[in-house]
Amino acid sequence: MPRIAAIEVVEDYTERARCDEGFLRLKRYRARNRRADGTTSTVYPIDVIDRPTLDAVAVVLWARTPRGIEILTRRGLRPAAYFRRGKPAALPEPEYLLVEEIVAGVLEPGERGVEALRRRGAEEAREEAGIEIAPERLELLGGPFFPLPGIVSEKIHLLAGEVPRTDVEGLHEAPHEGDGSPLEEGALLAWRELHAAIAACEAGEIEDGKTEIALRRLAARLGA
Repeated sequence: MPRIAAIEVVEDYTERARCDEGFLRLKRYRARNRRADGTTSTVYPIDVIDRPTLDAVAVVLWARTPRGIEILTRRGLRPAAYFRRGKPAALPEPEYLLVEEIVAGVLEPGERGVEALRRRGAEEAREEAGIEIAPERLELLGGPFFPLPGIVSEKIHLLAGEVPRTDVEGLHEAPHEGDGSPLEEGALLAWRELHAAIAACEAGEIEDGKTEIALRRLAARLGA
């Protein structure tokens, strides 16, 4: 498949879009704090972003190799990062197209419980990395967390699973089919040594928060 060069906006329909449609739902409230003594604060606005399923999974796929523990990362299209271009940023930064992170995906409606998390994690590993792993081989990697609790209701559940190391070195194409979305096009996979990947997070080379949390938890779990 040809390399993705850009994301082209065909139409910007922001002004006429409703807050309760689309992949994400924006809810706007006017609220106040009610205190234990019965008094209340002034009224203030709250914006909350959620979606029909509030939870997601992120999966660290790792392998034991002669070089130590290696983990698989995936570089995929991330429009929110891409459309930072031209906007004022606190520090100089590159123009983003592909963002490096671990395999991840949102739960489907009705998926609840630990076994459902494992099944979803295994499905995302197959779709996004072309790696087959039995759901029961995926272990919870600590408790879930809010990535941005001030405005986003989503929680992320971390999973980890040991898999055979593929022979491919360097960046290589992810499976073309993915979940059928154009956002799956042009994704690249790469194996990294675990400590080198954590160092890449600290250096700002890997800028995804859930990935850094997952890698540090894995290192602690394995005593690496």
